[in-house]
Amino acid sequence: MGPLRDTGNANLAGLLAAIGLVVVLTAGLSLYANSNPPKALASVTVPNPPIDAFNSKESWNNFASSFLIGGIGGAVVAYFLTSNLGVIQGLFG
Repeated sequence: MGPLRDTGNANLAGLLAAIGLVVVLTAGLSLYANSNPPKALASVTVPNPPIDAFNSKESWNNFASSFLIGGIGGAVVAYFLTSNLGVIQGLFG
């Protein structure tokens, strides 16, 4: 749904847009981690919240870095799948 959708570089533009979005969201997670978020509270769905989960900046930063690696990895896999769609369709059908 953009101006590059009918060009030869549409897949590359989508890859770069997805990577940019993941980087911005990771920066948001890092900013939230540095704001000293409140501890998890018990609720109906989670009566005993984990004690160690997200209680320090280090655990939030580990989550943010894992999110970055997974997000970029997923975007790259989707790029390779869409770029080689003809080959994949030839293999399976």
